[in-house]
Amino acid sequence: MSTDKEDLTIDDEFSTTEDADAEPQVEVAKTNLSKRRTIDNMLEERRLQKQLADFDYDL
Repeated sequence: MSTDKEDLTIDDEFSTTEDADAEPQVEVAKTNLSKRRTIDNMLEERRLQKQLADFDYDL
């Protein structure tokens, strides 16, 4: 056991690479999901418009 007092320095600014890398991936996933939903909605609208165009109104 040492009786000398040592100056300890504490580094409060630390970051892990996992935390820094995880944030952009979450944002990309949200963006990709949003784009996919938009595309799905557009395709559904086209499909419905085609069905309306092909519908025989003279029943």
